[in-house]
Amino acid sequence: MKKNRLLIIMVLFMISLSFLCLCFYQVDPDYLWHIKAGEYMFNNGLIKHDVFSWFMNGKYWMSHEWLFEIIIFSMKKLFGIYHTGIYCFVCITSLLLFIFFTNKDNYMKNILYTLIWMFFFLIICINVQVRPHLISHLLLAISIYLLFDNYNNDSKKIYFLPIVSIIWSNVHGGSSNLAYLLCILFLICGLFEFKFKKIEANKISKIQIKRYLIVIVLCMIGVCINIHGFKMFIYPYLNMMNSTMISNIAEWMPTNLNEPMHYIYFILLLFIIGTMLFSKKKFEFIDIVLLAFCMYLGLKSIRFWFYTYIIMSFVIFKYVEKRKMDDYTDLAIVVVSLLFIGLFIFKCNSVFTGNYSFVLNNKDIKAIKECRAERLFNMYDYGGDLIYNDIPVFIDGRADLYSEGNYSDYLDISYLNSNSVKLIKKYDFDYLLVDGTYPLDVYLKNNSDYELIYHRKTINLYKKRT
Repeated sequence: MKKNRLLIIMVLFMISLSFLCLCFYQVDPDYLWHIKAGEYMFNNGLIKHDVFSWFMNGKYWMSHEWLFEIIIFSMKKLFGIYHTGIYCFVCITSLLLFIFFTNKDNYMKNILYTLIWMFFFLIICINVQVRPHLISHLLLAISIYLLFDNYNNDSKKIYFLPIVSIIWSNVHGGSSNLAYLLCILFLICGLFEFKFKKIEANKISKIQIKRYLIVIVLCMIGVCINIHGFKMFIYPYLNMMNSTMISNIAEWMPTNLNEPMHYIYFILLLFIIGTMLFSKKKFEFIDIVLLAFCMYLGLKSIRFWFYTYIIMSFVIFKYVEKRKMDDYTDLAIVVVSLLFIGLFIFKCNSVFTGNYSFVLNNKDIKAIKECRAERLFNMYDYGGDLIYNDIPVFIDGRADLYSEGNYSDYLDISYLNSNSVKLIKKYDFDYLLVDGTYPLDVYLKNNSDYELIYHRKTINLYKKRT
C-alpha cells in the first residue's frame, strides 16, 4: 500500500514538473513560420517548394518537419491560444512518464537520487520552445527503450522501431537517423565479450543480432518513407557538414566552457560519471559506449543536451544503490508538487497570452505592410514574424533552405563585410528592416541613398530613395 501511494506521489510530482516547465516555455520566431507552414498545408496541400520568401520563392525546400506543422496548426484550430501550452504540456508529461514507467523499479529504489535527476530535467528544460524537438525527445526515449529491451531481454518489441523511424522522419526528419544509428551501436556492442578491470561486455545471441540487422535495414527504409523520399536519408548529414549553419545558428553551436550557461551540461556529465565511478557495480560496455556517444553529441552542439539526459535515463539508475526513503519524504514531495502547480496557476495568464510575435509588434508589422515592399531585406530573427503576418522575406529561420543561396550574403551584408556594398546593389532592396545594433544600420544611417521611415527601439526600417 505504501509503495502504491509513493508511486502516485511520484506521478503527481512529474505532472507538477510539467506545469512548472510551462511557466518558462517560449514561442520563438521559428514557431511562427512553422505554424504558417501548417496553415498553408492545411489549406493547399503539402509543401516541397518555398512559398514564403520573395528571393527563394519556388526553390526546393526540404520541409522535414511538415507533419509537426500540420499537427500544431490543427491544435491551434482546436484549442486557440491555449494550443502552445497544451502541446508543451502533453510532450513533456509524456516524456517524463514514459521514462519513469519503463524504469519504474530503478527509479523507485532511491527516491532522493530520482528527485535530483529530475531536477536536471527541469534545468535543461527551462525555456523549452514550441518546436518539433519535443516530439523527437519522446521518439528518442521510445527508441532507447526498444533497443535495450532486445539487448537485455531478447524481446521482439524492437520490431516497433521502424514504425518509430517512419513517424520521426515526417515529424522531425533532421533527427530521424538516430533510430538506425543507435541500433548500429547496440549491434556492435553486442558482438563483443570481454572483461577489462571494471568494464565487461556480454555477447548477445544470434537471434538478437539477426533482429538488430533486420531492424537497421527497416529503419533506413523507414527514414525514406516521407514526402521527400531518399533525400531525407542524407539530409541530416549534409546539415552536419554545413559550416555556415553550425557557426552562426545558436542551437548548433558547440558546448563551451567560456559560456556560463553551458556549465549546466558539464555539471550533468560530472554527475553521471561520478555516479558510475562511485558505484560498486561493473560498467556494462554498452553503457560506456552510449555515454561516449552522448558526450560527443552534447559537446558538438547544445541542441543535443536533452539527448544526453534521455539516453542516460535508461543507463544511470543501474549504478544507483538502493536507499531507504527518509521520513516525511513523501509529504515533502507532495508539498513541492503543490507549490509547482501553485506557481503555474499564478502565472497562468502570462502562460496563455496568445502573443506569438517574438520580435516585432503590431505597430512594426503595420508600418512594414504599408510599404508594400517587393524586395525587403530583413534580419534573420525577424523572418518568422514577417511570414506569420504574410510578408515575403529575404531570409528566415529555415537556414537549410538559404544555406545554398543567400545565407552567406546575408551575413556579409549584416556585418558590413568587405563585399557588402556590392551585395546590397546586387539584390537591389527597396526596403531594409534592420536591427540597430548591427553594422549595416550605421551604413544605412549615413548613406543619402536611404531614408529612415520607421523606428522603434532597435528596429529600423529604411526606404531606398529613387
